[in-house]
Amino acid sequence: MKDLETNKRSAWQDSEMLECVSVVPEMPDTASFSFRAPSGALFDYQPGQFLTLEIPAPVQSGGVVHRTYTISSSPSRPRSITITAKAQADSIGTRWMLDSLRPGMRVKALGPAGLFTNANSSAGKFLLISAGSGITPMMSMTTCMWDEGQDLDVVFINCAKRPSEIIFRQRLEHMASRMPGLDLKFVIEEPDLYRPWSGYQGLFNQLMLGLMAPDYLEREVYCCGPEPFMQAVRDALAGLGFDMEKYHQESFGAPVESAADQPDLDDVVLDDDSSAEISFALSGVTAKCSETDTVLAAARASGLNIPSGCTFGVCGTCKVKKTAGEVHMVHNGGISEDDIEAGYILACCSHPIGKLAVEV
Repeated sequence: MKDLETNKRSAWQDSEMLECVSVVPEMPDTASFSFRAPSGALFDYQPGQFLTLEIPAPVQSGGVVHRTYTISSSPSRPRSITITAKAQADSIGTRWMLDSLRPGMRVKALGPAGLFTNANSSAGKFLLISAGSGITPMMSMTTCMWDEGQDLDVVFINCAKRPSEIIFRQRLEHMASRMPGLDLKFVIEEPDLYRPWSGYQGLFNQLMLGLMAPDYLEREVYCCGPEPFMQAVRDALAGLGFDMEKYHQESFGAPVESAADQPDLDDVVLDDDSSAEISFALSGVTAKCSETDTVLAAARASGLNIPSGCTFGVCGTCKVKKTAGEVHMVHNGGISEDDIEAGYILACCSHPIGKLAVEV
């Protein structure tokens, strides 16, 4: 009888307000807010989509603000819908939710909407890469595949400031302990005080990618996080020859609703047929090469010696100063932002764009 009653329920429409049923703290300034439809309607959406909430705000902010949040729950559990929100220092809407939204209160919501979903993918192997609260759509996708009984082949990478700031860590570890095929990889910038960390540490880079998912070329990639993070992921993948047609991204700062809203990814694409010219100023040598050649390779081909070690952009041994021109550099932590601003490059992972001059 209950199944028959469930089948008769209509799908929730955003003309009906949502009623908060629970607020679960996830970490400082972050909580999961679950809602139900007062009418008993069910939620129909695709994993990875988002809701836009109409939130009361201080009068000086206009009285009402609209904020967009990725749904962290799965459509396979349609009786409720959950968003997970993190308040930044200047948050207005999310701060109000953390301070004031409680079970029983109702809010206006628009959606669900968005194109960032693996619901229609025919891929059998996924690589989900996220940073911070960009983990929310990945949680929705993974839970949905889990609930549907799919044979999972998912490498799930999340990057966070500290281990204590990894959202959904315990829930994901529980899922991974119950079913093979969910391979969790966490990357942190620094460990928590007095709590040793034996996993990956630093900024996500090509070397980590190769260790975490050696078969990345065979996987469909979904990425979500701040734009600089997603840029680093795109650079790492493109530099390793990944087919970027299999790459999908969603910024948690600006989810898109339609294909027309998709931002153009103005990434550098190196071309074997595009020529470049490098002037090694101290040696008086000028070398012609392709954009796909590195400065280090061009120097060696010209009989010049630039000291080098790892050749992967890690050790920093091949740091040289660029005096003119531009390069495309995808390093793995071997050079600081201060050095880059001062004009230094790593020869092993820098590709010349047009004419270039370096102090070699």
